[in-house]
Parts: sequence; C-alpha cells; structure tokens
Amino acid sequence: MLQKQTYLITGLGNPGDAYRMTRHNIGFMVLDDIAGTYDIALNKKSRFNAEYGQGVIEGTKVILAKPMAYMNRSGPCVQKIAGYFNIARNDVLVIYDDIDINFGILKIKEKGGHGGHKGLKSLIEVFNGGDFIRLRTGVGRPEPGINVTDHVLGRFNADEKVIMDKIVTRAREAVVTVLCKGTKHGMNMFNNKNNNNFKLMPSVNG
Repeated sequence: MLQKQTYLITGLGNPGDAYRMTRHNIGFMVLDDIAGTYDIALNKKSRFNAEYGQGVIEGTKVILAKPMAYMNRSGPCVQKIAGYFNIARNDVLVIYDDIDINFGILKIKEKGGHGGHKGLKSLIEVFNGGDFIRLRTGVGRPEPGINVTDHVLGRFNADEKVIMDKIVTRAREAVVTVLCKGTKHGMNMFNNKNNNNFKLMPSVNG
C-alpha cells in the first residue's frame, strides 16, 4: 500500500564531467544509485534547473532530484520542485558530503545549520530554515598543505575508490530506512559506530 506522504530526496553536487567522481559530488553518486536500484528515470527539466524523476521506494512515493546549478545555487532548484509538488521542507531529505566526518562514515540529522557547506547554506536561505532531513556522508578533512576547496573538488584516491561502492550502497540503505521507518529509527541504526565500519585498507604500495 502506498503511503500518502511524498518525500523529496535530493543529492547535492556540481554538474558536468569535470566534477564527476569528486568528493563534493557524493550526493549525486548516492542519488544515481537510488534511481538505478528503484528504476526511477532522472530527466532534465529546465523549469526546475534540475534532473528529477518520480517513483516509489518500498511503498513510499518519492521525487528524486539533482540540482543542475552549481553547489552554492542548489537551493532555488530544490525549492522550486518542493513548491511545485507541495512538499514541506521537513519532508525533504538532502544527501551531501561532509568534511567534518571521517571518510565513509554516515550520519543522519533531522535539522541543523550549514556548517560552512555552501549547498546547505543555499537550501537554508531559500527554505527560511534548516529543519530538513540530512544524510551527511563523510569525506574527511584534507591532508596538511591541501586547502578545503581543492580537497572537496578532488577525486577519490585509489584506496577510497576500493570501498566507494559499499559506502554508496550503505547510504542508499540509510535513505530507504528513513523513508520506511522514520528519521529517528534511521539515526539509531546508522549513527551507531558499529554500523559505520568502513575502513581504508593499507595501500599495496605502502
């Protein structure tokens, strides 16, 4: 049976091949995985400046969206879709990269500030508040001598790539858990250290 409530799930990132597989685009990567798993086609719509599609995930109606503006202008794209489909901001789930969390760690939050993340800042500005659901996907802090911008716009290293598929799958499972069982259940399940056990293996090259 379908639930009456519809969720808007958006992954944040930057459009274009130059940004593919960069840390800042992990939100796009997770959203693409969700779309592929549940056979939801994402089509470009100029009126929203986004790629979006409608579908059903485990009995819950969803709209998936990837803003096609750059990260710091993500908010208006998401707000237009939410407004068009009459979705309240607390039924919006945002997937994004977080440098304040170690690589591979997932954290679910119900609300909060932007913590310096330009995509979140844009969303908070257009929605006049930050009480939307977040899936924070850890990309870690940069190594000494590398600035934050270069870090998040850089591509995953060889060791990170080895476990990226597992992390993206785990992130998809977190989203589905929130949809089916609620945010609190998702937080209890995925914010637990025992469920965030992806570890980088030592490089074979030392």
